[in-house]
Amino acid sequence: MRPPAATVFVVDDDESVREALSSLMRSVGLRVKTFSCGAEFTRYEREDVPACLVLDVRLPGVSGLELQRQLTEAGTDIPIIFVTAHGDIPMSVRAMKAGAMEFLSKPFRDQDLLDAIEKALEHDECARIAHAQAAGLRARYETLTLREREAMACVVRGRLNKQTADELGITEITVKVHRRHIMAKMQAKSVADLVRMAEKLG
Repeated sequence: MRPPAATVFVVDDDESVREALSSLMRSVGLRVKTFSCGAEFTRYEREDVPACLVLDVRLPGVSGLELQRQLTEAGTDIPIIFVTAHGDIPMSVRAMKAGAMEFLSKPFRDQDLLDAIEKALEHDECARIAHAQAAGLRARYETLTLREREAMACVVRGRLNKQTADELGITEITVKVHRRHIMAKMQAKSVADLVRMAEKLG
């Protein structure tokens, strides 16, 4: 299922190709934005919505592979589908190793491209959800006091209240209070839930 408001970006220096790809994508209800070169795309201010990039390998100035490298270095995490009329195995291997979702050699079937786009958009949506959840978890952890963090570390290691009290030099009653605050602040339903959160926090 394609995420709502998702956008497909197309970078290709051939206007007829841009128009053909744009027409194909719009025919299945996709939002499309096209660019003639990598510089145009990098200057464009993207909305914060799921997206993917359909990128020609051979472009004037900055090549598709070089643009992929620049985006990675800039921390721009967008799924890339490479299309090319000049593809070769070493080039496709390099692109895939650098994180490309797909590498299609022209001429390719319209459905192959549409399938790759659907997969890339779903991947980006899942990545965005995971990122938002991780950020929320980190934000909740930041609300814990230093002592609560120490107590949480003991809890997730399976320490009993008495063991935690001895380790931290506090009373069992205080440990119980800390545990109650930790569970509430972290929105954990159980100790097992808290352990999973700690694993995600690293």
